[in-house]
Parts: sequence; C-alpha cells; structure tokens
Amino acid sequence: MSRVSDKTPKHDIRAIAGLFNLYGDFQEAAPYGTGHINDTYAAVFNQSGSPVRYILQRINQHVFKDPPAVMENISRVTAHVRRKLEETQIAEVSRRVLTLVRTADGRMWTKDAEGNHWRCYLFIEKARSYDQIESVQQAFQAAKAFGAFQKLLAHLPAPRLLDTIPEFHHTRNRFDALRVAIETDVCNRAAGVKREIQFCLGREEMVDVLLGLQTRGLLPERVTHNDTKLNNVMIDDATGEGICVIDLDTVMPGLALYDFGDLCRSGTRPTLEDERDLSKVEMRQDLFKALVHGYLASAGDVLNATEKGHLAFSAKLISFEIGMRFLTDHMQGDRYFKTGRESHNADRARVQFKMVESFERNERAMERLVQDACG
Repeated sequence: MSRVSDKTPKHDIRAIAGLFNLYGDFQEAAPYGTGHINDTYAAVFNQSGSPVRYILQRINQHVFKDPPAVMENISRVTAHVRRKLEETQIAEVSRRVLTLVRTADGRMWTKDAEGNHWRCYLFIEKARSYDQIESVQQAFQAAKAFGAFQKLLAHLPAPRLLDTIPEFHHTRNRFDALRVAIETDVCNRAAGVKREIQFCLGREEMVDVLLGLQTRGLLPERVTHNDTKLNNVMIDDATGEGICVIDLDTVMPGLALYDFGDLCRSGTRPTLEDERDLSKVEMRQDLFKALVHGYLASAGDVLNATEKGHLAFSAKLISFEIGMRFLTDHMQGDRYFKTGRESHNADRARVQFKMVESFERNERAMERLVQDACG
C-alpha cells in the first residue's frame, strides 16, 4: 500500500532525479511518508513500459549539520548489512537492506543549486511501514527486524561510525536542555505547559541510570539505529515479515537499550504519536511481550546480562526522553520537529508522558516478562 501524499512537491524533483544515475523516463513525483525531519518523495520512471519507483530525500541540514557524515555512515552500514545477508544466501537482498543509487558522477549523494543535500534509494515494493501498531504479530516482526539489524552490525569493522548528532540519546543533556528552555521561555509558552514541566522535573533521578552503567563499563557501546519507531521497519505485504529497517540518518554509536526503549514507546502504544484523547494512551502488555520476544529472537545472543536486565526500564526512560524533546521544541518555537497544528509538539509530549506513567504502573510485570523470555 502506497503512502504517497497528495501535496504538491516543493522541490523540482524532475531536476533532482536528473542528478542521479536513473534509467527510463521521468513521469511524476509526490511527497511520500509521514516523517518529521527530511523531505521525502516517491518518483516514478517509465522503464521500457513498466513503472519503477525511487525514493528521493532532501536531508534536513538544520537537524543534520554534516550531511556528508550522515551519508558516510549510511553507506558503510548498508554495505556491511548487504555483505552479511549475501553470505547467508537469503533471497531478495535488495528488499532487506536499503540500496543507495549513485549520482551521475558516482557518488552516494549530491547537492542541488540551492545547496540542499539529496540522496536516492531503490523503492522497496510490496511492503510498507505503519504509523500505528495493528497486531501482536506485527510488533513481534518489527522487534525481530530491529534485533537482526543490531546483530548484523555487532562486528562492523573499524573505524568507529561518526557521531552525526553528538550525544543524541544523552538523557542528562536532554533534561538540562529542557531546564534551560523553561528558564528562558523564549516563546512565552511555559504557562501553558506547567503540568508537563512539573512532570519532568519530578523524574530527574532516572536520567542518569543508563549513562552511569555505561560509565562503569556494564553497557557496551554498539552500532545503533537510534530511531526505532514502528514506521521505520518495512513489513512485507504478503508474509507480514519485517524485512527492512529504514531511516538510517541517526545510525551511529549508542546503546542497544536506546533502540529497544524507543521501540517500546511506539510499539506498545495503540494510538498515534499525537493522540489528543489521552484516555486512549496506555501501554499494552501483550505488545510489550511481543517486542521482547521478537528482539531477543534475533539479538538475544548479542546482548549482555545488564542490557537484558534493563529492557523494561529502557521503555520508560526513552519515552521520558522523547517527551522532553517534544516539550523543549514546543517551548523553543517548534524548530526541530515538523508540526501540523498549534501546540502539536505539546500534544506529542503529553502522549509520551502518559506512556511513562503507564510504564511506571506496569514495570514489575514488564520485568517478569523479560525474565521469562530470557529463560
């Protein structure tokens, strides 16, 4: 099922496509997907009478200050995953890892006349991503795909990947940034989110837990995706299998628990990220169980005991962190995340904080589910 938007492209996609080594005749292009950061388009080419689609993306240079570094990481990671998959002789490798299309002069990215950075991928057909969880099996498959991604990259050869957004999941820094936003209140929005501010300030003790374990050497640095939302896994239309992890802009060094926690914040919530009716926002134990079993099915022999022991905690922590980021952006004038309505980021923050409360109420049961899954 396509997720092409009916909005008119704000870039000349025909001209952009001409910068890449694409075959056939350009037919049309339209905005694609629901991402918050980059501009994404599906472009259709006629190749000898058959329509063939490509994904063209403009990298958001406000968020990603060093697009060439982003592309270096993506190029290395996709090439490594492709080699690993080919070694297993698995079918349809090009549907299981993103494939970068080179530019006319052989590079993995290019710049347009306005200085925008662009890349192009093969379009993965007969699969789609989902913004909202629809079944327990879907949760299992998404988690299994992210776990496989983690395992495939467990032995990525040196050098270390570049930090494209330094300290991206550094929860202490996110907390301190929120505190500065509260103190400066540059947009005079603090009065409208007093309850959310107090919610955050009252939970400071959790922000240093994983950072402390890492400092003590108990949590190893790994290659992580760092944005493991459900809609960053392509689900096969026919089989329901999670076949490909996408949106690799934030792939860089990190903690596996950041990935699992981020997966839980979206994968256990049976609502959209900006749901206004908070009575609908509640974590589902059956979905959490599916995520645990799916993730451990593929990454279980990679994770150490401390990582496994903090899987349940990570769900609460990352939901809290993302909520703080939404709240900070709201107070600073919505400079990072795309918004579609007034107080959109505040609504998103409220959903995350409702999930934190739900994880707090269910934490012991979640820990028991992890223990049972680990055997």
